[in-house]
Amino acid sequence: MLLEFKTKNYKSFVEESSFSMVAAPKQKGLDYSLMKTKVKGKEIRGLSSSVIYGPNAAGKTNIIGAMDVLRSIVLRGNIRNSEEKSSPNPAAASLELIPNNNETEGKPVCFSIDFYEESAGDKFRILYELEIDLGVFLDEEYPRKIVSENLFVNGESVFQRADDLYIGNMKVMKKYLSDVTEQNIESVSEIAKNSLSQDELFLTNGFKLIFSQKFVKLIIDWFTNKFMVIYRANSMQLIKRFVDPKKKAVYVEKTTDKAAKLFGINSNAIGYVVSEDEPDAKLYSIFQDMKNKKNAAIAAEIFESYGTIRFINMFPLVIKAIQTGGTLVVDEFDASIHPMALMSIINVFHNDDINIHHAQLIFNTHNPIFLNSNLFRRDEIKFVERDDDSHQSILYALSDFGTTGDKGVRKHEDYMGKYFVSQYGAIKDIDFTPIFEEILEREGEV
Repeated sequence: MLLEFKTKNYKSFVEESSFSMVAAPKQKGLDYSLMKTKVKGKEIRGLSSSVIYGPNAAGKTNIIGAMDVLRSIVLRGNIRNSEEKSSPNPAAASLELIPNNNETEGKPVCFSIDFYEESAGDKFRILYELEIDLGVFLDEEYPRKIVSENLFVNGESVFQRADDLYIGNMKVMKKYLSDVTEQNIESVSEIAKNSLSQDELFLTNGFKLIFSQKFVKLIIDWFTNKFMVIYRANSMQLIKRFVDPKKKAVYVEKTTDKAAKLFGINSNAIGYVVSEDEPDAKLYSIFQDMKNKKNAAIAAEIFESYGTIRFINMFPLVIKAIQTGGTLVVDEFDASIHPMALMSIINVFHNDDINIHHAQLIFNTHNPIFLNSNLFRRDEIKFVERDDDSHQSILYALSDFGTTGDKGVRKHEDYMGKYFVSQYGAIKDIDFTPIFEEILEREGEV
């Protein structure tokens, strides 16, 4: 379960921005699917959902992009550019696209992720921090460097890396250590220091090889299977990244097909085709050829609507999140999908009888229907606003306003109405009339 994500100097987020999935204090009501647990005597109350609002170009997608970039860096274990260029998030592969484009001097880019995970009955609150020097925007040839890298487990420092390397308290993960390090941690610390590379993560390289392959696997498995970040609404091939294709030529997943029928597809089945040339599953519409009494497969992108394709690609990820307690982060969740279908998915995450593993849904949207005090808690509603002069983005929650004073937000208030009169900011008046008046004026002069 994601508890908090922070970033600094990432694109439009110049100052540190914190995206919290921990319940704000004194928030009452709508306690659906809250994860309540204790780690070392400290209670954690994690949220099951969050919705992000803001005008176009405010930075809503950037905060999701930052999550995707950190995920990509951790999974490849270095801050070099990736050879995989097919990702819908170019900055995840080409890191020179990350720094703010208004800065003339490079400032380190910072990421921090705080999450909760269980393994074999053990409870872990894991905080991983990474600070990297990428130079300035578009400087591809800059000699990149990891400025700092820290790992904390259950509040204890496991390692802190800067110019030097400090190995901290390993007792918090004692049963996950390799035999040699459990016997003599101090003697291998020097070996660990010598293993440092300026563009490689210590977590997935030296720490993994020398101290604990088992604990790093726990972290990597969370990033791989439970932290599902879908960047860009037009990203079609979601199955490829997060759902393992079955080893058949053609198959129809019954649960997804049933969901498709509820969604409105009645004349055909939806299935996946795996070919020898392209081993990744591709979405197809499956028909029965009445003349030859055989099944016929037509590429879904030819036959189905964009909304249908996107729903069918996304629904298996919803299932996976619910089954595993994963965190599903989706850019423009509502793109081309009817609000009633989306509302049903949200209600699944809010249902204590179904969301027993404390899965999470995070998404950005322009649809005001979700600004509802009966649907989302104040700490689940986030806003992104961008300053017109500095072009810098800021992120804040509805719960940050408090409940008193002129700006206070009270329980069961009309969130939608107050948002559209700019009570909470993160909204922009747009009037295209002067552009068309100018066009007509120029035409009159001809």
